[in-house]
Amino acid sequence: MEELYGLNNNKKPKCSGPPVKLAKGRGAGASDDAPLSAETRSTLDLLYLESFLRQSHLTLDDTVATQTGMVYRNLGKSGLRVSCLGIGSWTTFGSQVPEKVSEEILTLAYDSGVNFFDTSENLASGKAEATLGNIIKKKGWRRSSFIVSTKLYWGGQAETERGLSRKHIIEGLRGCLQRLQLQYVDIVFVNRPDVNTAMDGHFAPQSRIFSVEEIVRATTFLINQGEAMYWGTTRWSPVEIMEAYSVARQFNLIGPTCEQSEYHLFQRLKMEAQLPELYHKIGLGSVTCSPLACGFITGKYEECIPKHSSASLQGCEWLQDEEVQSQQARLKQLQPIAEQLTCSLAQLAIAWCLRNESISCVLLGVSDATQLRENLGAIQVLQQLTPEIIGQMDDILGNRPLGRRDSRI
Repeated sequence: MEELYGLNNNKKPKCSGPPVKLAKGRGAGASDDAPLSAETRSTLDLLYLESFLRQSHLTLDDTVATQTGMVYRNLGKSGLRVSCLGIGSWTTFGSQVPEKVSEEILTLAYDSGVNFFDTSENLASGKAEATLGNIIKKKGWRRSSFIVSTKLYWGGQAETERGLSRKHIIEGLRGCLQRLQLQYVDIVFVNRPDVNTAMDGHFAPQSRIFSVEEIVRATTFLINQGEAMYWGTTRWSPVEIMEAYSVARQFNLIGPTCEQSEYHLFQRLKMEAQLPELYHKIGLGSVTCSPLACGFITGKYEECIPKHSSASLQGCEWLQDEEVQSQQARLKQLQPIAEQLTCSLAQLAIAWCLRNESISCVLLGVSDATQLRENLGAIQVLQQLTPEIIGQMDDILGNRPLGRRDSRI
Protein backbone atom coordinates (compact mmCIF):
# COMPACT_ATOMS: atom_id res chain seq x y z
CA MET A 1 0.00 0.00 0.00
CA GLU A 2 2.84 2.40 0.87
CA GLU A 3 4.47 1.67 -2.48
CA LEU A 4 1.18 2.29 -4.30
CA TYR A 5 0.84 5.85 -2.93
CA GLY A 6 4.57 6.56 -2.98
CA LEU A 7 4.81 6.88 0.78
CA ASN A 8 7.81 4.57 1.17
CA ASN A 9 10.73 6.84 0.42
CA ASN A 10 13.25 4.02 0.84
CA LYS A 11 12.19 2.32 -2.36
CA LYS A 12 12.20 3.67 -5.88
CA PRO A 13 8.83 3.49 -7.68
CA LYS A 14 8.61 0.77 -10.29
CA CYS A 15 8.07 1.97 -13.84
CA SER A 16 6.99 0.11 -16.95
CA GLY A 17 7.36 1.00 -20.61
CA PRO A 18 10.18 2.62 -22.56
CA PRO A 19 12.25 5.39 -20.97
CA VAL A 20 10.98 8.90 -21.57
CA LYS A 21 13.37 11.24 -23.37
CA LEU A 22 13.48 14.81 -22.16
CA ALA A 23 12.94 17.55 -24.73
CA LYS A 24 16.08 19.32 -25.83
CA GLY A 25 16.91 22.17 -23.50
CA ARG A 26 14.55 20.96 -20.76
CA GLY A 27 16.80 18.62 -18.89
CA ALA A 28 17.38 18.32 -15.18
CA GLY A 29 17.35 21.61 -13.42
CA ALA A 30 15.18 23.36 -16.03
CA SER A 31 12.35 25.31 -14.45
CA ASP A 32 8.76 25.24 -15.68
CA ASP A 33 8.12 28.49 -13.81
CA ALA A 34 10.43 30.70 -15.87
CA PRO A 35 8.72 34.07 -16.40
CA LEU A 36 7.21 34.64 -19.83
CA SER A 37 7.66 37.86 -21.73
CA ALA A 38 4.67 40.12 -22.29
CA GLU A 39 4.73 39.28 -26.00
CA THR A 40 4.71 35.53 -25.28
CA ARG A 41 1.83 35.86 -22.82
CA SER A 42 -0.14 37.90 -25.35
CA THR A 43 0.46 35.28 -28.04
CA LEU A 44 -0.61 32.44 -25.74
CA ASP A 45 -3.75 34.33 -24.68
CA LEU A 46 -4.66 34.83 -28.33
CA LEU A 47 -4.11 31.13 -29.09
CA TYR A 48 -6.28 30.09 -26.15
CA LEU A 49 -8.99 32.51 -27.21
CA GLU A 50 -8.95 31.28 -30.82
CA SER A 51 -9.19 27.68 -29.61
CA PHE A 52 -12.18 28.50 -27.42
CA LEU A 53 -13.90 30.43 -30.20
CA ARG A 54 -13.47 27.53 -32.63
CA GLN A 55 -15.11 25.19 -30.15
CA SER A 56 -17.97 27.67 -29.78
CA HIS A 57 -18.28 28.12 -33.58
CA LEU A 58 -17.28 31.79 -33.30
CA THR A 59 -14.45 33.93 -34.65
CA LEU A 60 -12.36 36.82 -33.34
CA ASP A 61 -14.63 39.13 -35.33
CA ASP A 62 -17.42 38.29 -32.87
CA THR A 63 -15.55 39.54 -29.78
CA VAL A 64 -16.23 42.92 -28.24
CA ALA A 65 -12.54 43.87 -28.45
CA THR A 66 -12.48 43.36 -32.22
CA GLN A 67 -15.80 45.05 -32.85
CA THR A 68 -15.06 48.14 -30.75
CA GLY A 69 -11.27 48.46 -30.87
CA MET A 70 -11.17 48.68 -27.08
CA VAL A 71 -7.97 47.57 -25.35
CA TYR A 72 -8.30 45.27 -22.33
CA ARG A 73 -5.77 44.64 -19.59
CA ASN A 74 -5.59 42.38 -16.56
CA LEU A 75 -6.28 44.00 -13.21
CA GLY A 76 -2.79 43.53 -11.82
CA LYS A 77 -1.99 39.83 -11.82
CA SER A 78 -5.60 38.82 -11.27
CA GLY A 79 -7.60 37.21 -14.04
CA LEU A 80 -10.09 40.10 -14.25
CA ARG A 81 -9.99 41.77 -17.69
CA VAL A 82 -10.81 45.46 -17.56
CA SER A 83 -11.11 47.99 -20.36
CA CYS A 84 -8.15 50.38 -20.41
CA LEU A 85 -10.66 53.25 -20.12
CA GLY A 86 -13.44 53.31 -17.55
CA ILE A 87 -16.17 55.69 -16.43
CA GLY A 88 -16.01 57.49 -13.10
CA SER A 89 -18.94 59.36 -11.58
CA TRP A 90 -17.36 62.04 -9.40
CA THR A 91 -19.00 65.50 -9.91
CA THR A 92 -21.15 64.08 -12.71
CA PHE A 93 -23.78 61.38 -12.09
CA GLY A 94 -26.48 62.42 -9.67
CA SER A 95 -25.25 66.03 -9.44
CA GLN A 96 -24.06 67.99 -12.49
CA VAL A 97 -25.39 65.59 -15.12
CA PRO A 98 -29.11 64.75 -15.55
CA GLU A 99 -30.01 61.07 -15.58
CA LYS A 100 -30.93 61.21 -19.28
CA VAL A 101 -27.45 62.48 -20.18
CA SER A 102 -25.90 59.93 -17.81
CA GLU A 103 -27.73 57.20 -19.71
CA GLU A 104 -26.35 58.51 -23.01
CA ILE A 105 -22.83 58.47 -21.57
CA LEU A 106 -23.08 54.94 -20.19
CA THR A 107 -24.73 53.61 -23.35
CA LEU A 108 -22.01 55.04 -25.57
CA ALA A 109 -19.34 53.73 -23.20
CA TYR A 110 -20.79 50.21 -23.09
CA ASP A 111 -21.29 50.08 -26.85
CA SER A 112 -17.67 51.24 -27.28
CA GLY A 113 -16.33 48.34 -25.22
CA VAL A 114 -15.94 50.10 -21.85
CA ASN A 115 -16.72 47.58 -19.11
CA PHE A 116 -15.56 49.40 -15.95
CA PHE A 117 -17.94 51.75 -14.08
CA ASP A 118 -16.72 53.31 -10.84
CA THR A 119 -18.72 55.13 -8.17
CA SER A 120 -18.68 55.79 -4.42
CA GLU A 121 -21.12 55.64 -1.52
CA ASN A 122 -20.90 59.36 -0.80
CA LEU A 123 -21.07 60.84 -4.31
CA ALA A 124 -24.06 63.18 -4.49
CA SER A 125 -25.24 61.65 -1.19
CA GLY A 126 -25.71 58.26 -2.82
CA LYS A 127 -27.49 59.59 -5.93
CA ALA A 128 -24.56 58.63 -8.17
CA GLU A 129 -24.96 54.97 -7.23
CA ALA A 130 -28.73 55.16 -7.62
CA THR A 131 -28.37 56.72 -11.08
CA LEU A 132 -25.90 54.06 -12.18
CA GLY A 133 -28.13 51.31 -10.82
CA ASN A 134 -31.24 52.66 -12.55
CA ILE A 135 -29.50 52.85 -15.92
CA ILE A 136 -28.00 49.36 -15.65
CA LYS A 137 -31.40 47.92 -14.77
CA LYS A 138 -33.09 49.81 -17.59
CA LYS A 139 -30.53 48.73 -20.21
CA GLY A 140 -30.75 45.08 -19.22
CA TRP A 141 -27.04 44.43 -19.78
CA ARG A 142 -25.74 40.99 -18.83
CA ARG A 143 -24.24 41.25 -15.36
CA SER A 144 -21.26 39.19 -16.48
CA SER A 145 -20.40 41.71 -19.22
CA PHE A 146 -19.43 44.71 -17.05
CA ILE A 147 -17.60 45.63 -13.86
CA VAL A 148 -18.91 47.89 -11.10
CA SER A 149 -16.75 49.25 -8.31
CA THR A 150 -17.61 51.46 -5.37
CA LYS A 151 -15.73 53.10 -2.51
CA LEU A 152 -16.36 53.08 1.22
CA TYR A 153 -15.50 55.66 3.85
CA TRP A 154 -17.90 58.62 3.85
CA GLY A 155 -21.31 57.03 4.29
CA GLY A 156 -23.41 59.32 6.47
CA GLN A 157 -23.50 61.85 9.28
CA ALA A 158 -23.51 59.41 12.20
CA GLU A 159 -20.19 58.35 13.67
CA THR A 160 -20.93 54.73 12.77
CA GLU A 161 -21.79 55.62 9.17
CA ARG A 162 -18.28 56.57 8.13
CA GLY A 163 -14.76 55.31 8.57
CA LEU A 164 -13.28 51.88 8.08
CA SER A 165 -14.67 49.90 10.98
CA ARG A 166 -15.92 46.38 10.30
CA LYS A 167 -19.44 47.64 10.98
CA HIS A 168 -19.31 50.38 8.37
CA ILE A 169 -17.44 48.35 5.76
CA ILE A 170 -20.10 45.64 5.83
CA GLU A 171 -23.16 47.83 6.32
CA GLY A 172 -21.82 50.47 3.95
CA LEU A 173 -21.40 48.03 1.08
CA ARG A 174 -24.86 46.57 1.65
CA GLY A 175 -26.26 50.08 1.39
CA CYS A 176 -24.35 50.54 -1.87
CA LEU A 177 -25.82 47.31 -3.25
CA GLN A 178 -29.34 48.52 -2.46
CA ARG A 179 -28.78 51.79 -4.31
CA LEU A 180 -27.08 50.03 -7.22
CA GLN A 181 -29.80 47.35 -7.31
CA LEU A 182 -27.11 44.70 -7.66
CA GLN A 183 -26.39 41.46 -5.82
CA TYR A 184 -22.66 42.17 -5.73
CA VAL A 185 -20.00 44.62 -6.83
CA ASP A 186 -16.90 43.44 -8.63
CA ILE A 187 -14.50 45.63 -6.64
CA VAL A 188 -15.01 47.36 -3.31
CA PHE A 189 -12.43 50.07 -2.67
CA VAL A 190 -11.51 50.99 0.89
CA ASN A 191 -11.09 54.73 0.56
CA ARG A 192 -8.03 56.32 2.18
CA PRO A 193 -6.62 54.95 5.45
CA ASP A 194 -8.85 55.75 8.40
CA VAL A 195 -7.15 58.15 10.81
CA ASN A 196 -8.89 56.20 13.55
CA THR A 197 -7.63 52.84 12.28
CA ALA A 198 -4.15 51.64 13.20
CA MET A 199 -2.06 51.35 10.06
CA ASP A 200 1.45 51.57 11.48
CA GLY A 201 1.05 50.82 15.17
CA HIS A 202 1.09 54.49 16.25
CA PHE A 203 -1.93 56.39 17.52
CA ALA A 204 -2.87 59.81 18.72
CA PRO A 205 -3.58 59.77 22.47
CA GLN A 206 -7.36 59.97 22.09
CA SER A 207 -7.86 58.17 18.77
CA ARG A 208 -9.97 55.02 18.64
CA ILE A 209 -7.75 51.99 18.19
CA PHE A 210 -8.57 49.52 15.43
CA SER A 211 -6.16 47.53 13.30
CA VAL A 212 -5.59 46.97 9.62
CA GLU A 213 -6.51 43.35 10.41
CA GLU A 214 -10.07 44.54 10.99
CA ILE A 215 -10.21 46.03 7.49
CA VAL A 216 -8.77 42.91 5.85
CA ARG A 217 -11.11 40.60 7.78
CA ALA A 218 -14.16 42.72 6.90
CA THR A 219 -13.37 42.81 3.17
CA THR A 220 -12.56 39.09 3.18
CA PHE A 221 -15.95 38.45 4.80
CA LEU A 222 -17.72 40.44 2.07
CA ILE A 223 -15.92 38.47 -0.64
CA ASN A 224 -16.70 35.15 1.03
CA GLN A 225 -20.36 36.21 1.29
CA GLY A 226 -20.46 36.88 -2.46
CA GLU A 227 -21.11 40.61 -2.04
CA ALA A 228 -17.82 41.56 -3.71
CA MET A 229 -15.36 39.80 -6.01
CA TYR A 230 -12.21 41.75 -5.14
CA TRP A 231 -11.21 44.55 -2.81
CA GLY A 232 -8.80 47.38 -3.35
CA THR A 233 -7.43 50.50 -1.72
CA THR A 234 -7.76 54.17 -2.61
CA ARG A 235 -4.95 56.63 -1.90
CA TRP A 236 -3.05 54.27 0.39
CA SER A 237 0.71 54.49 0.62
CA PRO A 238 2.84 51.54 -0.52
CA VAL A 239 3.75 50.82 3.10
CA GLU A 240 0.08 50.63 4.12
CA ILE A 241 -0.76 48.40 1.16
CA MET A 242 2.09 46.04 2.02
CA GLU A 243 0.90 45.87 5.61
CA ALA A 244 -2.59 44.85 4.46
CA TYR A 245 -1.04 42.25 2.16
CA SER A 246 1.13 40.89 4.98
CA VAL A 247 -1.83 40.61 7.34
CA ALA A 248 -3.78 38.73 4.67
CA ARG A 249 -0.90 36.30 4.21
CA GLN A 250 -0.45 35.84 7.94
CA PHE A 251 -4.09 35.00 8.68
CA ASN A 252 -4.97 33.29 5.39
CA LEU A 253 -7.25 36.15 4.34
CA ILE A 254 -7.71 37.96 1.01
CA GLY A 255 -5.36 40.84 0.28
CA PRO A 256 -5.96 43.94 -1.87
CA THR A 257 -6.00 43.43 -5.64
CA CYS A 258 -5.53 47.03 -6.78
CA GLU A 259 -4.94 50.62 -5.74
CA GLN A 260 -6.79 53.64 -7.12
CA SER A 261 -5.01 57.00 -7.16
CA GLU A 262 -4.81 60.20 -9.13
CA TYR A 263 -2.47 60.19 -12.13
CA HIS A 264 -1.94 62.77 -14.84
CA LEU A 265 0.76 64.82 -16.53
CA PHE A 266 1.59 66.73 -13.35
CA GLN A 267 1.00 63.98 -10.76
CA ARG A 268 3.38 61.11 -11.49
CA LEU A 269 5.47 60.06 -8.51
CA LYS A 270 3.26 57.39 -6.95
CA MET A 271 2.17 55.62 -10.12
CA GLU A 272 5.59 55.66 -11.77
CA ALA A 273 8.02 55.27 -8.88
CA GLN A 274 6.17 53.46 -6.09
CA LEU A 275 3.37 51.20 -7.30
CA PRO A 276 5.27 49.35 -10.08
CA GLU A 277 7.36 47.70 -7.36
CA LEU A 278 4.19 46.41 -5.69
CA TYR A 279 3.00 45.04 -9.02
CA HIS A 280 6.14 42.92 -9.31
CA LYS A 281 6.15 41.93 -5.63
CA ILE A 282 2.49 41.12 -4.96
CA GLY A 283 0.74 41.56 -8.32
CA LEU A 284 -1.06 44.78 -7.33
CA GLY A 285 -3.08 46.41 -10.10
CA SER A 286 -3.44 50.16 -10.64
CA VAL A 287 -6.61 52.08 -11.45
CA THR A 288 -6.12 55.80 -12.03
CA CYS A 289 -8.50 58.73 -11.96
CA SER A 290 -8.51 62.38 -13.01
CA PRO A 291 -6.32 62.00 -16.15
CA LEU A 292 -7.19 65.60 -17.10
CA ALA A 293 -6.77 67.04 -13.57
CA CYS A 294 -10.47 67.88 -13.34
CA GLY A 295 -10.36 69.53 -16.77
CA PHE A 296 -7.31 71.71 -16.08
CA ILE A 297 -5.22 69.95 -18.73
CA THR A 298 -7.77 70.74 -21.44
CA GLY A 299 -6.85 74.43 -21.04
CA LYS A 300 -10.41 75.55 -20.40
CA TYR A 301 -9.42 77.34 -17.17
CA GLU A 302 -6.81 79.55 -18.83
CA GLU A 303 -8.97 82.66 -19.11
CA CYS A 304 -11.56 82.12 -16.38
CA ILE A 305 -13.41 79.46 -14.38
CA PRO A 306 -16.54 78.48 -16.39
CA LYS A 307 -19.80 78.26 -14.48
CA HIS A 308 -20.79 74.69 -13.47
CA SER A 309 -17.29 73.44 -14.32
CA SER A 310 -15.34 71.17 -11.98
CA ALA A 311 -13.18 74.07 -10.79
CA SER A 312 -16.27 75.89 -9.52
CA LEU A 313 -17.30 72.99 -7.25
CA GLN A 314 -16.58 72.65 -3.55
CA GLY A 315 -13.38 70.70 -3.01
CA CYS A 316 -11.82 71.84 -6.31
CA GLU A 317 -10.61 75.25 -5.20
CA TRP A 318 -7.05 73.95 -5.68
CA LEU A 319 -7.52 74.44 -9.44
CA GLN A 320 -7.44 78.18 -8.86
CA ASP A 321 -4.13 78.17 -6.96
CA GLU A 322 -1.30 80.24 -8.44
CA GLU A 323 1.02 77.22 -8.49
CA VAL A 324 -1.50 75.25 -10.52
CA GLN A 325 -2.24 78.08 -12.91
CA SER A 326 1.50 78.50 -13.50
CA GLN A 327 1.43 75.15 -15.32
CA GLN A 328 -0.56 76.72 -18.17
CA ALA A 329 2.70 77.59 -19.93
CA ARG A 330 3.67 73.91 -20.03
CA LEU A 331 0.30 73.01 -21.53
CA LYS A 332 0.86 75.53 -24.32
CA GLN A 333 4.18 73.86 -25.08
CA LEU A 334 2.39 70.51 -25.43
CA GLN A 335 -0.08 71.91 -27.97
CA PRO A 336 2.29 71.55 -30.99
CA ILE A 337 2.73 67.86 -30.17
CA ALA A 338 -1.05 67.40 -30.12
CA GLU A 339 -1.30 69.17 -33.48
CA GLN A 340 1.45 66.94 -34.87
CA LEU A 341 -0.61 63.89 -33.89
CA THR A 342 -3.85 65.55 -35.09
CA CYS A 343 -5.50 65.10 -31.70
CA SER A 344 -6.75 67.29 -28.88
CA LEU A 345 -4.73 68.07 -25.78
CA ALA A 346 -7.17 65.95 -23.77
CA GLN A 347 -6.62 62.93 -26.02
CA LEU A 348 -2.86 63.38 -25.80
CA ALA A 349 -2.97 63.54 -21.99
CA ILE A 350 -5.12 60.40 -21.70
CA ALA A 351 -2.96 58.51 -24.19
CA TRP A 352 0.09 59.56 -22.16
CA CYS A 353 -1.50 57.90 -19.10
CA LEU A 354 -2.29 54.75 -21.08
CA ARG A 355 1.30 54.40 -22.27
CA ASN A 356 2.11 53.19 -18.74
CA GLU A 357 1.45 49.46 -19.12
CA SER A 358 1.45 48.88 -15.35
CA ILE A 359 -1.85 50.80 -15.20
CA SER A 360 -4.86 48.56 -15.69
CA CYS A 361 -7.55 51.21 -16.23
CA VAL A 362 -7.82 54.99 -16.54
CA LEU A 363 -11.14 56.35 -15.23
CA LEU A 364 -12.70 59.19 -17.22
CA GLY A 365 -14.99 61.88 -15.85
CA VAL A 366 -17.23 63.25 -18.60
CA SER A 367 -20.36 65.40 -18.55
CA ASP A 368 -21.76 64.50 -21.98
CA ALA A 369 -21.45 61.95 -24.78
CA THR A 370 -19.42 64.34 -26.95
CA GLN A 371 -16.66 64.54 -24.33
CA LEU A 372 -16.67 60.77 -23.97
CA ARG A 373 -16.41 60.23 -27.71
CA GLU A 374 -13.41 62.57 -27.82
CA ASN A 375 -11.72 60.88 -24.85
CA LEU A 376 -12.19 57.41 -26.33
CA GLY A 377 -10.14 58.60 -29.29
CA ALA A 378 -7.09 58.51 -27.01
CA ILE A 379 -6.78 54.79 -27.77
CA GLN A 380 -5.88 55.60 -31.38
CA VAL A 381 -3.50 58.34 -30.25
CA LEU A 382 -1.75 55.81 -27.99
CA GLN A 383 -0.61 53.89 -31.06
CA GLN A 384 1.17 57.02 -32.33
CA LEU A 385 3.09 57.76 -29.12
CA THR A 386 6.69 56.93 -29.99
CA PRO A 387 9.54 57.02 -27.44
CA GLU A 388 10.72 60.23 -29.10
CA ILE A 389 7.36 61.96 -28.57
CA ILE A 390 7.18 60.75 -24.96
CA GLY A 391 10.70 62.07 -24.44
CA GLN A 392 9.66 65.49 -25.78
CA MET A 393 6.71 65.55 -23.38
CA ASP A 394 8.91 64.61 -20.42
CA ASP A 395 11.32 67.42 -21.30
CA ILE A 396 8.44 69.91 -21.24
CA LEU A 397 6.81 68.57 -18.08
CA GLY A 398 9.97 68.17 -16.07
CA ASN A 399 8.19 65.62 -13.84
CA ARG A 400 6.93 68.40 -11.60
CA PRO A 401 3.91 67.42 -9.46
CA LEU A 402 0.73 69.46 -9.49
CA GLY A 403 -0.66 70.81 -6.21
CA ARG A 404 -2.56 68.17 -4.21
CA ARG A 405 -6.09 68.49 -3.01
CA ASP A 406 -8.00 66.80 -0.23
CA SER A 407 -11.18 65.56 -1.89
CA ARG A 408 -13.73 63.22 -0.45
CA ILE A 409 -14.35 60.92 -3.38
